[in-house]
Amino acid sequence: MNAPTPQIAPRATPLIDPFARPITYLRVSVTDRCDFRCTYCMAEHMQFLPKAELLTLEELERLCGAFVDLGVRKLRITGGEPLVRRNIMSFFEVMSRRLGQGLDELTLTTNGSQLGRFARQLADYGVRRVNVSLDTLDHDKFAAITRWGRLPQVLDGIAAAKAAGLRVKINTVALKGFNEDELFSLLDWCAGEGHDLTFIEVMPMGDIGGEDRLDQYWPLSDLRARLAERFTLTPLAERTGGPARYVRLEETGQKIGFITPLTHNFCESCNRVRVTCTGELFMCLGQEDRADLRSPLRDSPGDERLKDAIRAAIARKPKGHDFDYSRGVGGKMARHMSHTGG
Repeated sequence: MNAPTPQIAPRATPLIDPFARPITYLRVSVTDRCDFRCTYCMAEHMQFLPKAELLTLEELERLCGAFVDLGVRKLRITGGEPLVRRNIMSFFEVMSRRLGQGLDELTLTTNGSQLGRFARQLADYGVRRVNVSLDTLDHDKFAAITRWGRLPQVLDGIAAAKAAGLRVKINTVALKGFNEDELFSLLDWCAGEGHDLTFIEVMPMGDIGGEDRLDQYWPLSDLRARLAERFTLTPLAERTGGPARYVRLEETGQKIGFITPLTHNFCESCNRVRVTCTGELFMCLGQEDRADLRSPLRDSPGDERLKDAIRAAIARKPKGHDFDYSRGVGGKMARHMSHTGG
């Protein structure tokens, strides 16, 4: 007698937004806390969220698993600084079991301060590359921009990541009057270390305690023009669904990225959404519309209500963001980047 054919559960309907964009990339903030106080990101004396409001690591694991079930292929862990979250390696260990089981990539964005402690474990749990935020190679300027940071600790962390076999991409926020004079020294350092480099325009998010982002804003159109004075820039067709556009510097072979939310709207191929450390789903970084995922996560032992809430939110994903310095207050998001996830 033949054994009965096992029943295979039907695949979940993938997430498609109203503009026919598949949502395959989730960025999750695991904490709003950070061990730096970067002047363009947060106030020096931040009021962080009560810990009781944050999702537990177990809740974060379940939430991320639901997104993977719904077709998310790439998971990026952010913060705040994700590696300051207590027992965060247990979360990476659990999520690593999803690699090859629907999830293609598990990665994170970090300030690098804790990489010396955790780089080897991250590699053991299937992380293959990390993005490290680094805006200057000058010790004094680094201390000034981060307020609490120490450059040697970050450089040691980057070296530890490289030694562990992790691919490192440097993210540099372009800041007028601060790191304009380091454009080519940053390029040279990244070339020597074998790191890709992406420049980012400063984003208008949150009250940063007296700093004026208009004074900080260095448009990447100007930065790119300066590069073109010294290098031949060849646009690359590479697209990740994300905001970066890439060029190759023909003289060095380096790949350079540009994230330009102010000078170029990068939304046409957006494939991502963000979940905060409190379980709020933001369908767009530059819009205030959000969906509560914490309630269905906590109110039901199964995941169907949670998945229904996710599907309903994706059905509201807008076509593009609303960043615009020229509109003053109207073009700035009230929430901090550390809450939404950097």
